[in-house]
Amino acid sequence: MQKFSDKLNIIAGDTNACLKKFFFKKNKYSYLIKPMKYGVFSGGKRFRSAIIVNVGKIFNIDYKKLIIVGAAIECVHSYSLIHDDLPAMDNDDLRRGRLATHKKFNEFTAILAANSLLTLAFEILSSKNLKLSSKVKNELITSLAIYSGFSGLAGGQYFDLAFENKKISKKKIINIQNNKTGKLFAFCCECAGIIKEQNFKKRKILKKIGLDIGLLFQITDDLIDFKGNSKIVGKPTKMDKNKGKPTLVNLLGYKKTLNFANNLKNKINKKIQNYGIKSQDLLQSVEFILDRKS
Repeated sequence: MQKFSDKLNIIAGDTNACLKKFFFKKNKYSYLIKPMKYGVFSGGKRFRSAIIVNVGKIFNIDYKKLIIVGAAIECVHSYSLIHDDLPAMDNDDLRRGRLATHKKFNEFTAILAANSLLTLAFEILSSKNLKLSSKVKNELITSLAIYSGFSGLAGGQYFDLAFENKKISKKKIINIQNNKTGKLFAFCCECAGIIKEQNFKKRKILKKIGLDIGLLFQITDDLIDFKGNSKIVGKPTKMDKNKGKPTLVNLLGYKKTLNFANNLKNKINKKIQNYGIKSQDLLQSVEFILDRKS
């Protein structure tokens, strides 16, 4: 797994370098640039970018193109985390061991910086640096807009907050987490099919793999919150239980949720193995999810 961690670090470094190039071209005198950079360069693993690269590898897609798409998705992810931490949402003061963006600056600055990261994602996908046809770019932008909007990430976050301290079914919890976390991972996998201009059926298979990877990632987050070390996680743990979050851990308990996660991991691996030898890095990505501590 150490070898995979090295690969992950390389992809993270290249994604950060790509993002820095985009920021370098921006007006340095805009006050929002500083909080935007604070939010997006927050020490994350760039795991979503790694999924994009590792799926793209299966289809022999140019690495530089994948990194640019990865930079866009990391902007969307960072926007969502800044909003997540706001007092009106999860009300967290810390993120990855340092002050959340709204605590470092202020609430209205955090909101505007996060919104600007979201729009920057689409600017990146439409830029001349991404050497793809207009048709493919339009499809990437449309898909990301759908997956990050009211029927995806934003909608999932709404129900995550709306169903706090309420009893809901396992199916409903999974649906919330598929939208809140899964849809962005669905894009990370499906974007390879979009770039290769695959038909709907082949793209749907990639989308489902991404949804399942996202669900596994979210469940692991919930398991870490339940039993993790707050010093390693970089923020207080056991917050989901205290807030009455709609999670499988709160519904089923730790052991049953862990069993569910392991079964889900095996199911994902079987689907990925159909892509042959070039899928090894993607398989390692899935193994990494359950092994992580933060």
